[in-house]
Amino acid sequence: MNELNEELENIEIKESSNSGDNTSCSGTSSDEDEAPNFPVAMWDFNQCDPKKCSGRKLARLKLVKCLKIKQRFPGIVLTPTGKKCVSPDDKGIVQSKGIAVVDCSWARIDETPIAALKPSYGRLLPFLVAANPINYGRPCQLSCVEAIAATMYITGFKEAARFYLDKFSWGHSFITLNKELLDLYANCSDSQSVVAEQNKYIEEAQKKQCSNRNACPDFPSSSESDSD
Repeated sequence: MNELNEELENIEIKESSNSGDNTSCSGTSSDEDEAPNFPVAMWDFNQCDPKKCSGRKLARLKLVKCLKIKQRFPGIVLTPTGKKCVSPDDKGIVQSKGIAVVDCSWARIDETPIAALKPSYGRLLPFLVAANPINYGRPCQLSCVEAIAATMYITGFKEAARFYLDKFSWGHSFITLNKELLDLYANCSDSQSVVAEQNKYIEEAQKKQCSNRNACPDFPSSSESDSD
């Protein structure tokens, strides 16, 4: 399920806001009440521009703990090598053991030694669309903070998800862009039902696009319309 068809890039998702930069922090003093009480961590493979990397910013804000490459993490690990999809069934693991993400470049994913991490709870994320300025609108190419927030939202920690996203000027756009999908996944019971909802959504979106294309009038070409 982590190798989505290229057609997914054409799937339209409703949005009500535009992306922005990732340099500002919109959190307020009251945000501390929304911070999660479970650990959040990442492995940084030093492949991203540190000025644009959301994981690096979270580290500077002390909102993630940086792990050594061979250091193990006991909680949910978001990784392409995962065998199951994140679901509400993972709430207990998140609450007691936390979330970790791999910070690496999508362009260099094949050369990153992710398999060496050997997580106990490796997880994939279901279909979601990026709102970060680098990959805005692209399916599944989420930044670190988007991946962390999506996991929090789906497993029942919505306020914690907003707390992390609020550290970026564009962060609110991620939930706005994916609200329908995030709520669908958050109302599922387990990984299998999340995958089922994902596939149903993709199938319906593709059918709708096909229908819209077929409904377009077949106007004559300019040469035909100008002829006698």
